[in-house]
Formats: sequence, C-alpha cells, structure tokens
Amino acid sequence: MAIVMDGNGRWATDRGISRAEGHRAGGRALADVVQGALEIGLSHLTVYAFSTENWKRASAEVAALTDMVREHIEDEEHLRYDVRLRWAGSPDGLPLDLVDALVHHEHLTRHRTGLTFTVCVNYGGRAELAQAAGAIARAAVAGQVDPARISEHQLARYLPLPDLPDVDLLWRTGGERRTSNFLPWQSTYAELLFTDGYWPDVDRRDLWRAMTSYAQRQRRYGAAPPGPQLPPGQRP
Repeated sequence: MAIVMDGNGRWATDRGISRAEGHRAGGRALADVVQGALEIGLSHLTVYAFSTENWKRASAEVAALTDMVREHIEDEEHLRYDVRLRWAGSPDGLPLDLVDALVHHEHLTRHRTGLTFTVCVNYGGRAELAQAAGAIARAAVAGQVDPARISEHQLARYLPLPDLPDVDLLWRTGGERRTSNFLPWQSTYAELLFTDGYWPDVDRRDLWRAMTSYAQRQRRYGAAPPGPQLPPGQRP
C-alpha cells in the first residue's frame, strides 16, 4: 500500500493552530497507521512524507515537515518491531542530520523481514524515472546494455529502489483526487482510493477499512471478466 498523507495544514487551519502543529499531528497519525500495518500483516507500506514540490512552501512549513520526519525516525519506536525502514528521494537540500538519520536507520534495519516501511522524503516520481533513464543510458554507452533490447523490466532494475514492488492500493486523504507525482512507475496498475478526511484524523482503523475496500475490488489487468457458467453440454 502507498499513501499520500494529505490535509495536515488544512486540519490545523480549521482549528486555528499553526500548520506546524498540523504536521506534528500528522506524525502521530502515521505512527498509529504503522502499528496497524504491523498488526494486520501488511508486507509493504510506502508514504509520501515530503515531495520535491514541497520546497515551494514557506520555510517554516518546510522545516515543520522535515522535523516531523526526523521525529518519527529518531524516536526509534519502529526499532521495537520487525520493521525495515527504507528511504526514497534525494538528499539535495535536506538537513544533513535528517539525511544521516534516514541512512543510519535504513542500514540498521536492513536485515528485517517484517513490514518494509518506505518513507519518500524529497521525492518526485518523474525525477526518479529520469534518474533511471540516465543510469540505463550510461550503461548503454558503456556497452553493458543493448539499446535496441531495453524492456520495461530492464528499466525497472535501474530505479533507485528496484526491489520496491508494484503498488496494489494507492490511498490519498484530504479530499484531493490526484496522485501528485507519487510512484508513477510502481502505481501504474494500482487501485486508487480517495477519502475526504484529513490525515491527522486517520488511525489504524482507517487503514484496515482501506484494505477491506481493496479486497472487495475485482482486478483483471486488462482481461475480460469471466462469463456466466453454462450447464454441461450447452453452448454459449
């Protein structure tokens, strides 16, 4: 599952408090959702914590967003459980201590086999695809790849996290109906779920409801639905 955690700022504005407080509340909601993912046995959870477009926001809000990520990582709650932490995104422009914390905890939990929790920080989907294209172009120049035989599976191996599986369900809170440059390669066939509630109001029960909604959908990947069963010997 992948989640766009939207609505922290609007949640705070509705309550007459700072947007920074909204992001802190969003961090608490994320902690509860991670616990819910562990309880239900989810194998992969990927969240959009800070996009490359978020740099356009006021500096105080950018600091609040990065602080929320840092606090979530450094409280080390996830170290008590079988959680493998991964980071997707670029270090460019991020506070050095945040980059160090992400890299440290990614290394510290690298052998864990429970929930793989990927945090997208300073992440952009198009930038990720451009990075993969650049890497495979360099491999072609070096003679390691035949440009005439590049397949989608081969390109996927050059993504920054090539082993990140395809997304089954992409869930966005906050009432918006778009994916906002989040995991464009991995979510090509994802089921989409958009809910109106703001992220700080979410808890593990909402995660479970989202997963129940997904389980009730029929996925065909381009195939036609099965026809009605006919009695033996009867032709359609």
